Amino acid sequence: MKQKKKWTVKNIVGIICFVTLLFSIGFSICKIFGAPADPAEAQPHERLKSDYVLMLAQCLLGCIVLFLPNAIERHFKIDIPNYMEVFYFVFLYCAIYLGEVRNFFFIIPCWDTILHTFSGAMLGVLGFSLLDIMNNSQKVKVKLSPAFTLLFAFCFALAIGGLWEIYEYSLDGLLGLNMQKFMLEDGTMLVGRAALQDTMADMIVDAVGAFTMCVLGYLNIKRKERKHKSDSPAA
Repeated sequence: MKQKKKWTVKNIVGIICFVTLLFSIGFSICKIFGAPADPAEAQPHERLKSDYVLMLAQCLLGCIVLFLPNAIERHFKIDIPNYMEVFYFVFLYCAIYLGEVRNFFFIIPCWDTILHTFSGAMLGVLGFSLLDIMNNSQKVKVKLSPAFTLLFAFCFALAIGGLWEIYEYSLDGLLGLNMQKFMLEDGTMLVGRAALQDTMADMIVDAVGAFTMCVLGYLNIKRKERKHKSDSPAA
């Protein structure tokens, strides 16, 4: 008899996120054809064609990377903790659907900063989790110190954050988008330091979130080591 699939919080959150992105893809495609291309032609607070192109690109990317944790688990034969995958799905939902589709990036102050802080913290935890899997794996004969684990997790989070900024910069140039928020909602172009503010603020809060979680992870490892030594019988 075929066993019924067990529904978990991870599965439910993942499905909700995927279905939401699919509907958003259809919505953005419909809006692209009727949206004005020039800010001068648009009504106040009306979205431009480029805004819907960005929305479409983000939703398509979201549908692809949604399955990234599952692909990593299958390929590398590892088990990513369910809570990490739930956080990952929630982040995608908040960043793509709420941020781009529902326009939270402009409606809610510091929405982008909140997301980058959260993503930096999440990536820091992921870096720790990856090394913890390696340390406990029977196939990989390696034992890394807590200090190196902290350094790796922090650098891992910053590297992913840096790749994301490269992605935003590339799409802005190729498709004429505004992912790096160098232009205001009304089309006003920012210049000088103001144009760099979004990118640098993202990288700084990525670092703050990652460093905070890395320090907490380091302290947790040291606590476990002290507990293990105290529980071990004296030689």
